This record gives sequence, structure tokens and C-alpha cells, in this order.
Amino acid sequence: MKKIILLFYLTFLGLVACSDDPDPVTIDPTLPQGNFSVLRMGSFMDQNGAGSTGTASIGVDSEGTEFLEFGDSFNTALGTGTVTVFLSTSDTFNADPGNGNPDLLALGVVRDSGTNYFMLPSGSMSEKYTHVILWCGSVGIPFGYAPLN
Repeated sequence: MKKIILLFYLTFLGLVACSDDPDPVTIDPTLPQGNFSVLRMGSFMDQNGAGSTGTASIGVDSEGTEFLEFGDSFNTALGTGTVTVFLSTSDTFNADPGNGNPDLLALGVVRDSGTNYFMLPSGSMSEKYTHVILWCGSVGIPFGYAPLN
């Protein structure tokens, strides 16, 4: 009788096993969630022979968070590992550390070709920035810029 009860119990567990449970979904808050709606975009203009190409877009995701997106065709010289992405009010990198660089917003270092996302800090007033600048910090030269229209 115990074997029958044990067999019944194991059969029951087999029928209600977790095989239909969906795989867990990992949410990365540094990436857009849901739909990404492009607000402004532009194409990179190469500078100093860095080979900068592709598009940059500012948009908002379904959660209302703003991001800068580089399209899948984005490319630049990444050998130095110090190409920093800035939003700027012009196509020229004008550092002004004495005044807190009011015309630049540093977003981070770009590490890979192709699609990249940079989350904009809340309250960054992204509408005032008209350009994306790729700045190579190790040699102090621009690698390219993209006007945002």
C-alpha cells in the first residue's frame, strides 16, 4: 500500500512539475524597458580619422526614462579604451571645469561597436543639448560628433 501511495504521489508531482514555469526575466535598469521612442537623432561626422560612423538618438522608454542610443551600425576607434560620450550644446568639445562644464554632460565610456545605450540622469534637461561628442581622453582629441535634429 505504501508503494502505491508513493507511486501516486510521485505521479502527481510529475504532473504539476515546474516544466511550464517561464524562465526568469532579468531586468537591466541601464537598458530601455518596453518601447523606445526616438525624439531626436543624427549621424556621426568623423574627426581625426577615427572612423566614427553610425547614428545617435535621444529617446524615451516605456518607463519615461531618457536614453542616448547608438544604432547597430555605430563604429569608432576603440583601441584606447577611453572614448567618452558627451552631450554638448555645440559640435566642439569645450571643457570649462571652472564653471562645472555647463555645456557638456558626460554619459560614460563607449566600449563596443554597434548598439549602445547611455541612460540620461533624471533632470538633465536633455533638450538643451544639440550634439553628441565622442572624446578620446588619452590623446585629448575628438573622434566625432553627431548633431541631434
